[in-house]
Amino acid sequence: DNIIVRGITRHPTKQCYHNTSLTQNVIGKYDYDLLVIGGGSGGLACSKEAAQLGQKVAVLDYVEPSAKGTKWGLGGTCVNVGCIPKKLMHQAALLGTAVKDAKKYGWQIPDTISHDWPTMAEAIQNHVKSLNWGHRVQLQDKKVKYMNLKGSLVDEHTVRGLSKAGKETVLTAKNIVIATGGRPKYPTNIPGAAEHGITNVALECAGFLKGIGLDTTVMVRSIALRGFDQQMASLVTDYMEAHGTRFAWKSVPNRVDKLSSGALQVTWTDTQTGSEHKDTFDSVLWAVGRAPETKALGLDKLGVQLNKETGKIVVGPDESTSVPNIYAFGDIGEGRPELTPTAIKAGKLLAHRLAGQSTELMNYDNVPTTVFTPLEYSCVGLSEEEAEKRHGKDGIEIYHAFYKPLEFTVAERDASQCYIKVVCEQGGNGKILGLHFTGPNAGEVAQGFAMGFQCGATYSHLIQTVGIHPTCAEEVVKVHITKRSGLDATVTGC
Repeated sequence: DNIIVRGITRHPTKQCYHNTSLTQNVIGKYDYDLLVIGGGSGGLACSKEAAQLGQKVAVLDYVEPSAKGTKWGLGGTCVNVGCIPKKLMHQAALLGTAVKDAKKYGWQIPDTISHDWPTMAEAIQNHVKSLNWGHRVQLQDKKVKYMNLKGSLVDEHTVRGLSKAGKETVLTAKNIVIATGGRPKYPTNIPGAAEHGITNVALECAGFLKGIGLDTTVMVRSIALRGFDQQMASLVTDYMEAHGTRFAWKSVPNRVDKLSSGALQVTWTDTQTGSEHKDTFDSVLWAVGRAPETKALGLDKLGVQLNKETGKIVVGPDESTSVPNIYAFGDIGEGRPELTPTAIKAGKLLAHRLAGQSTELMNYDNVPTTVFTPLEYSCVGLSEEEAEKRHGKDGIEIYHAFYKPLEFTVAERDASQCYIKVVCEQGGNGKILGLHFTGPNAGEVAQGFAMGFQCGATYSHLIQTVGIHPTCAEEVVKVHITKRSGLDATVTGC
């Protein structure tokens, strides 16, 4: 399908498009003020905001089926196959842990409890469908024209939309915004990878699958959570290993074969020893990164500059591309965080600028995020490695603490990996460069501290803040032991 569509896109009926575009350029009229390609978090936010500001707006959204033939509705990755279902399945696993804890707290619970996947899956699918419907209703209410078409660029004011049935629609707009995001990659050099595998996020999926009682193995080529603070990443995987997730470290897969029993046999090599291993699994999930959805957009024809390595669109601070009137933001933009909230905020700000209502640019510094692994990890600002690289080992001070959540005490749960790290500039008031937290409700904790970063938070501000007792978050404002001191950072007492 991709090859066919790409073929059509590259050879449009030039005369037809040229005439349409030329006529409308001359009279200064377009079908729309703004045309957005991509109905994910960013595209929807941008289109709705622009419509609220009086712009005439259209959104094109089209989901190519996955290798397994899976499709989904309006709302993009986050709503359909990302943040929302992921967090709900993570919650399902947390509830399983809570049930075990409940016995210690006096709840009379049968010794054997089991999880029913179809019940969970149906409930989550129903919620996702309600979100799909909600997005369509919102677009209608805000007078945004939604079209289920696959869009490609003809020129800087013209988009060609192709329906599933192959029907073509030509649309013109004063400004065109690309917010098509990315899709998971399959390794192309491993026989059986696409044929027998599914895709998603590695540690988060492994965590909740193990949490609901399924045997899970994670194969890691090099390091876990690349791009994150590596001490924190180790705590996350240590916790998972301690709770039964198996890890095949420093290993690369060679092939996947389907056996007559229906099981999938994976063959891999341990890169440290060079030895080959085999094992069988019910499912194989690839989490080897995401590729930007740029191939079918016809960008090369218009000269829209891409980063050759990543395939992402090169964008300016105002989300502009190398071609006037064409903008791109969200996961598709080179160097941008692949996060829903940044896409939403960037989209709204872009809508305001294009409507001439504002000049405010998106601030991509100090964006907080959370990894919803069984032990959650949240951070904002720089990792210890990055801070050291920028300021030197002697230019930073790191305050840290190992703490035990009160909830873990009666439940007799191990808290070895519950840890806080605050990376500060050395000297002065100690400007906070990075804050890292592993523990329950990590995202809820870090969201509040993230606001402090916007206000130029310092270590002085932190220790002047009164904690809320007894919470995990209060341990952040109590950190006082430095790594440099070599003192035991374990929190004692209440």
